[in-house]
Amino acid sequence: MENILVTGGAGFIGSHLVGRLLSEGNRVIAADNFTLGRKENVAAYAGNPNFELVEMDVQNIDELEALMNKNKIDRVYHLAANSDIQQSAKDPMIDYRNTFNTTYGVLEAMRRTGCKKLFFSSTSAVYGEMTDVNVTEDIGGLAPISYYGGAKLASEAFISSYAHMNDLEVLIFRFPNVIGPNLTHGVIFDFIKKLQANPEELTILGDGTQCKPYLYVIDLVDAIYHYSMKERKGVEIFNIGVENATTVKEIADMVCERLGLKNVKYKYTGGNIGWKGDVPRFQYDLSKIKATGWKPEHDSNGSVKATLDSLDI
Repeated sequence: MENILVTGGAGFIGSHLVGRLLSEGNRVIAADNFTLGRKENVAAYAGNPNFELVEMDVQNIDELEALMNKNKIDRVYHLAANSDIQQSAKDPMIDYRNTFNTTYGVLEAMRRTGCKKLFFSSTSAVYGEMTDVNVTEDIGGLAPISYYGGAKLASEAFISSYAHMNDLEVLIFRFPNVIGPNLTHGVIFDFIKKLQANPEELTILGDGTQCKPYLYVIDLVDAIYHYSMKERKGVEIFNIGVENATTVKEIADMVCERLGLKNVKYKYTGGNIGWKGDVPRFQYDLSKIKATGWKPEHDSNGSVKATLDSLDI
């Protein structure tokens, strides 16, 4: 048994990870400020004596240090971050505070308490707009085009320096779009809301050809658990995702089918991106993680369908 801290533990991915860590016999403290996290996401674990939900902002380093000392934390899974890229496009401070500053808070609290093991949830957004390029983990010239991607890349840089200076053992996964049960925002969520309001017409940002890989959250959490438990020195980075991708129009078609709607008129806003900072298509190199034998159960379209099947609509 380990004493584990999950920041953002009541969030979409964090809540699934909390469940997995508890099922493996660990004691889990979930810290969340409920900006995006929801108490109902972890309600099923409320009666578990090995689980505690703490409302706090991990930017408060003194408070986080006290929490880690009190619970003798052995390992941190840092998932607290802004994950609504469209929101931060309107206000860069959202990502500065909730994505970068939360990382700094975690790293400094780890330094002060002597905790050495960290998992960090990064993103494909650190690569920027690298279309038609074989994007490997060690490719140079990273140039994020969203505030979210910039904050995640800055976080990776601070993690690298803290790992070197404090002998940390760090695993970083760069995610694509992650979907599944408890999803609260994103294209699937937006389409459902729009179609429930007007089942005859659907406004689609861009031209519908934007094409990205979608990873099912249960597949991701399985990989996080297994890979984070391996011993390592310094920082190890993996791209993680699926081999294929799904267009926005394909998602619209699947949402309409799930809602039982036919002959919906699609209204496109035009252009090949949904909003400034959006990457129109993306597929990166998964050779490194595939070489270890990992393979997700769902492909991209399968992830979308499984997500739709999980929703109460």
